[in-house]
Amino acid sequence: MNITDVQAYMQETGAKARAASRKLAAATTAQKNTALEAMADILDQSRETLAEENRKDLEAGREKGLSDALLDRLELTPARINSMIEGLRQIAALPDPIGEIFDLKYRPSGIQVGRMRVPLGVVGIIYESRPNVTADAAALCLKSGNATVLRGGSEAFHSNQAIAGAIRAGLEQAGLPGDSVQVVQTTDRAAVGAMITMPEYIDVIIPRGGKGLIERISNEARVPVIKHLDGICHVYVDDEADPQKAFDVALNAKTQRYGTCNTMETLLVNETVAEDFLPRIAEAMWEKGVELRGCDKTRTILGDKCVPATEEDWDTEYLAPILSIRVVQDLDQAMEHIEQHSSRHTESIVTENYTKARRFLQEVDSSSVMVNASTRFADGFEYGLGAEIGISTDKFHARGPVGLEGLTSVKFIVLGDGNIRT
Repeated sequence: MNITDVQAYMQETGAKARAASRKLAAATTAQKNTALEAMADILDQSRETLAEENRKDLEAGREKGLSDALLDRLELTPARINSMIEGLRQIAALPDPIGEIFDLKYRPSGIQVGRMRVPLGVVGIIYESRPNVTADAAALCLKSGNATVLRGGSEAFHSNQAIAGAIRAGLEQAGLPGDSVQVVQTTDRAAVGAMITMPEYIDVIIPRGGKGLIERISNEARVPVIKHLDGICHVYVDDEADPQKAFDVALNAKTQRYGTCNTMETLLVNETVAEDFLPRIAEAMWEKGVELRGCDKTRTILGDKCVPATEEDWDTEYLAPILSIRVVQDLDQAMEHIEQHSSRHTESIVTENYTKARRFLQEVDSSSVMVNASTRFADGFEYGLGAEIGISTDKFHARGPVGLEGLTSVKFIVLGDGNIRT
């Protein structure tokens, strides 16, 4: 599609999304589920087309010199297509949050006051690389009653358009507006600038990608943004920690996967147990190829195989087999370090002391705070949300993994029987 006036095209796209959102708000659960199942069926029938369009993106990516890691994220393998299809069916099976009425109470005047869960309206999602996000995001927005405008990365253009065709066909098959989900049909970067400055059409923006993309959108958007910039996650091993639990949690939090936002980047260890705990966990980390960067006390215990940590290390999301380690005096110093260096994503304490665990839960100000558990659990699926569209480290409107409920708002409702105020 040859688009010469990107601003006009995006305005038209936004207007269509706004019109579709009003119809979606009135859609029944059955209609939305029928659409999701139809999308899954059509994607299943379109495997050859999806693979062919994905090959175009992969070939173009190799010509541009994309890294192996980016090419891997870009590839739609048969297993990933299966996962997309299964994801659509799983979201269809989730409870519909829209229309739920809660906190309904009688007031002295005789009226009943409660709250009702409603869609946000139009959600704009800007993402990079992984084309499966197109199906996941479309499904979550549809089930929560929102129209959505999706702007994928230019490197996945052909794959995203193929998925978009299946999504639109599924919507229309269920009698819902095809414009409920629109994938932007231009790779021009001006489309992003337009999306984030159209509050008349788009109610919230969700960026998914690198820090540069998210910082740009946060700085330039005139539309509310649900985001997190970094995942600088901490595990604190207390002096009253069970040694085996501490070992298992720390090893898993760092090495289960390196490139995720909920991977531990800094390990804090109480000085009372550091001489016993650090050599054991360090040996396990080294066996897995993890580079350790430690404070002076850590290096005194571990020696030259642990390189010195700089001030910058405490503020770095490595997304790689690198771990910062600091020995701290007590819980207060651990929480002080977290307060200073955390990105407010996920923190965990390992302790058998109930009082310390409660203090950590109450005083640490992050979107997920854990006791005796790996930070890798900070994930919508693991939290029972079914799926997530991202993780928010903001305090408004959603916080933590954003699933169906995070894509809704609430309004007050009042039920009366001719009541008048005196």
